[in-house]
Amino acid sequence: MEDNRTYYYGRVSSTDQNLDRQLEAFYSLGATDRFIITDKASGKDFDRPGYASLKSATGLRRGDTLVVKSLDRLGRNKEAIKKELQWFKDAGIRLKIIDLPTTMMDLPEGQDWIIDMVNNILLEVLSSMAEQERLTIKKRQAEGIACAKEKGKHLGRPAATYPQGWNDIYSSWKRGELTAKAATAKLNLKRATFYNLVNRFEHEQQQ
Repeated sequence: MEDNRTYYYGRVSSTDQNLDRQLEAFYSLGATDRFIITDKASGKDFDRPGYASLKSATGLRRGDTLVVKSLDRLGRNKEAIKKELQWFKDAGIRLKIIDLPTTMMDLPEGQDWIIDMVNNILLEVLSSMAEQERLTIKKRQAEGIACAKEKGKHLGRPAATYPQGWNDIYSSWKRGELTAKAATAKLNLKRATFYNLVNRFEHEQQQ
C-alpha cells in the first residue's frame, strides 16, 4: 500500500505576479516539484486547472495532506472556501496552512481527533467571516441606496417622462374614445411603456 502523500498548492491572481515566496515556504518544508501544484488565476472561484488536478481521481486521496501558505491562496470567497474545507474533512484529507501554526502540528498516531477539532474551528471561523462579509455588503448597499435617495438620485433605469399631449390623450383613452393602439400611436410610445406611464400617472393622482 502506497504511503500517504503531501501536496503543496500555490496561487497568484495574475500572470505578472510570481510564486517565489510560496515556493520558498514549500521547499523549506521539504517539498519536491513533483508534489507542488500552482495556478495563476483569480481566487473568486475554484475553476482553476491546477486545483482541479488536485481534486481529480489521480490527485488527493484519503489520508493525504494539502499544504498552502495562507488560506486566501485557496480562494477569496469565504463561503466557497468553507465548502472546500468541508470537502477536505469529508474526504479525509488534512489541510495545513503555514501561516496558521496550529494547523501545522505533527500529531502522534491515534490523535486524529485533534485534526478534526482544528478543521471544525476553521469551518466555524470561516462561517462567521462569510456571514460578516454578507452583512457588510448588505449594509453598504443599503447605505448607498439611502445616500442616493438623499441626493435625489434614482437607482436603476431612469424613469420615463410623460410625452407631449399626454393629459389629453390619456383622458380620451380613459373615457374610451381612443383605443390603446391609437393612443400609443399618437404618443409614439411602445405599448408596454404606455401602460407603465398609465400606472405611474394614476398612482401619482392618488397621492
